[in-house]
Amino acid sequence: MATIKLYTIGFTQKSAQEFFDLLKSARVRRIVDVRLNVTSQLAGFAKQKDLKYFLEAILGADYLHLKNAAPEKTLLEGYKKKEISWAEYEKAYRKLLETRKASEWLPETLFSGDCFLCSEHEPDQCHRRLLAEYFAEIIGKVEIHHLV
Repeated sequence: MATIKLYTIGFTQKSAQEFFDLLKSARVRRIVDVRLNVTSQLAGFAKQKDLKYFLEAILGADYLHLKNAAPEKTLLEGYKKKEISWAEYEKAYRKLLETRKASEWLPETLFSGDCFLCSEHEPDQCHRRLLAEYFAEIIGKVEIHHLV
């Protein structure tokens, strides 16, 4: 089995040019949107409909919204409101992936050159990093590259 290159990126604190240049330099073939809210107003270029267009027009890349990989609204809000710690969030998100049987559908959904998209600038406290690490655990031979 060949090594899968998996990327992650957040769109906040980036201009459209920076965002698309990072994707282009990494040769990302498809954005896998793992956000709960795909119509975010944080950056106009990251709204689902606009993003699909820009990816195709600028990079010739595809778009997939993987709703099953997004956190539940209550979990995300609990963390944002500081009702739960990051450690608690990590455990709850992992349990959510297991409940949703991600180990069954992730391997057949993801390909080398895919890039998980979320809003957080850094991957450290973002579920896209947790998802990438989970995928690497169940698949093996996965190189994770965080584009920041």
